[in-house]
Amino acid sequence: MSITTQIALLWAAFIATHLGLASVRVEPRLRARLGASAFLGLYSLVALAIFVPLAKLYFENRHAGPWLWAIAVGPELRAALYFLMTVGLVLTVGALVKPSPAAVAPGKAEVAGIYRVTRHPLVLGLAWVWALHLVPNASSADVAFFGGFVAFSLAGAWHQDARKLHAPPPGFAAFHAATPFLPFTRAGALRGLREIPLLVWALGLAAALAARWLHPRGLW
Repeated sequence: MSITTQIALLWAAFIATHLGLASVRVEPRLRARLGASAFLGLYSLVALAIFVPLAKLYFENRHAGPWLWAIAVGPELRAALYFLMTVGLVLTVGALVKPSPAAVAPGKAEVAGIYRVTRHPLVLGLAWVWALHLVPNASSADVAFFGGFVAFSLAGAWHQDARKLHAPPPGFAAFHAATPFLPFTRAGALRGLREIPLLVWALGLAAALAARWLHPRGLW
């Protein structure tokens, strides 16, 4: 079995267990039987049991398999990629500063700032970053690994919507209708970027600089 296939299968298992255990049919039953703390422990243990071998497999076999495309990353493209990744991290940081009404600790159902860009700035901001990694990293193993992050983020965001619409918290249905799922797919996204506080932009830039400093060599 190829490295690429192994990575894809591990991602499939990770996504299936992550969403399956958190489904509206399974989670309440397990919480009732195990208790909240034991359920969270089980949930985390299953996730780590799959994700740690997945990450280890990839980083021991970076750039394995045939290359699916080749894009020369010169100074201009590199700068563009860094800028776009910073935007993704700004969305992610913004979601931590101003949680959505679907968050574990719900925020206000207010359509402004990052929520004009996407309803799921936390996970889809990160998905944006992972997708940009695919530009210079195009071996089949790279595509399976970074593409898996994108697939997981999209599936997780869709699953969160489905869970919340099943029993909507106050204001969520209207918030869901007024906000886009994918980033930058509705009018008002640029207005949303302008509404993001300078502190969030600064924190997003700091996160981008820290990520670049910690970034393993060989991924770019």
